[in-house]
Parts: sequence; structure tokens; C-alpha cells
Amino acid sequence: MKKIAESRKLLGSTPATTLKELNTLYKGLMKTHHPDRFQDDAQRQEAETISQHVITAYKFLESIHPETHAANAEAFEKTVASMISNWHYKSITLHVTFGDGSVYEFYGVPQNVYNKFQKTDGNTRFAKRHIFESYTHRKVTGATEAP
Repeated sequence: MKKIAESRKLLGSTPATTLKELNTLYKGLMKTHHPDRFQDDAQRQEAETISQHVITAYKFLESIHPETHAANAEAFEKTVASMISNWHYKSITLHVTFGDGSVYEFYGVPQNVYNKFQKTDGNTRFAKRHIFESYTHRKVTGATEAP
């Protein structure tokens, strides 16, 4: 959740910001902080650092945005219908690898929910009911093609 708040703060967005508005904020910041605008090496280096943070924040917020989720809903449903092959949990973030090779991150998953998930015999069923639709998520990597 800290990553979400920091990314929103950097771009100047809110939870209600649309994807189009987010894109406008991103482009405005990139125009201001683009390294090619600066002749001095120190200023150019600072602009490079800032622009990299802006790019990372934008891509992250774009990936967790409800409009992105709506556009990718069919693929997400297909992925979560497959079995969970692996997972790991760190600092309220649950990383889930599915049978098709897709990896998703779920943010804000409390320790007690993770403990219940870990202890259930039907991890996929529990996750479908209590995690997949309840917590902010983003796709980290896509499905792998069968050889």
C-alpha cells in the first residue's frame, strides 16, 4: 500500500484519477523532467533519476488501475481458473504463480488472510473467494507458451 501511495504522490494523482488523466499527468512530468532538456551534467543526471521514478510510478499505477483491470478481465478470469503452482508472501504483498506461468501480485493482504490461505487444502478455492477479487492486484508476468 505504501508503494501505491508513493506512486500517486509522485504523479499527483488520486484514487479517482482516470487512466486518461493519469497519462496526462505522466506526460506533463516527463516534459518537465526529461534529461534532454538539460545541458548541465548534474541537472541531466538528476532529471534522469526523477524521470525513471516517474516512469516506474506511472507503469505501476497503470497496471493496478480499474480501467486496466476491466480491459484485462477475461484474461484474468482465465488465469485464476487455472491452479496455483506457487506463491510467496512478503510485507502484505502476495505473489501468486499460476499453472499457466502468469504471476500476479496482490497488495494489502493481511497476515491473517495469508495464514488462512496457506492452511487451506483448496488454496485456489480460498483465494478465489477471499483474495483475487478483494485486493488490489497487478500482472507481473504473462503466461508462458507451451513448447
